Amino acid sequence: MTTDALYKSLNYVNHSREKRAEMAMLVAKNPHLIAPLFAIAFTVDDPISCKACWVLEFTAKEDLPYIFPYLTLFTANLSNVHLDSSVRPMAKICEYLTKSYFSKTTNSTQKALTKSHLEKMTTVCFDWLITDQKVAAKAYAMTSLLLLGKKFKWILPELKVILEKNYPEGSAAYKARARLTLAKIK
Repeated sequence: MTTDALYKSLNYVNHSREKRAEMAMLVAKNPHLIAPLFAIAFTVDDPISCKACWVLEFTAKEDLPYIFPYLTLFTANLSNVHLDSSVRPMAKICEYLTKSYFSKTTNSTQKALTKSHLEKMTTVCFDWLITDQKVAAKAYAMTSLLLLGKKFKWILPELKVILEKNYPEGSAAYKARARLTLAKIK
């Protein structure tokens, strides 16, 4: 499948789990599609980029190592993603990566993610937390930052300050996740 054909097939992906999973299965069977999928995902002003992000999220969920060869590209471009429909799946991928990296069980993510990757994800997660993003992206960022705080000790005090400051204005969902995160920080 060419990049153009992949782009056209993304037109048929919608919010349904079925369509996103179907496309992720196609990508899993054809890993050479991941590079063009990232290229489309990081064409950040194109509405189709959101659909590429959804597929990348499902691909990462099913088999995280598929994205390992692209971690430098992923972390370098995260800060450019700005459409709400793209930010959420990218934040979820960050959560998958950090959960895997900080797992008590030794795994390939711990070898694949470098300090530079973790630092870039930290920066972007803080940006998502302090800017006007949807609650889901903020919740995934909270989880990622909480875990990243195990490696970078300065994160937890900063995270605590931000959560306490934004708590009064937060939605019910934001407050619920913030309470859980704050409880784990203390």
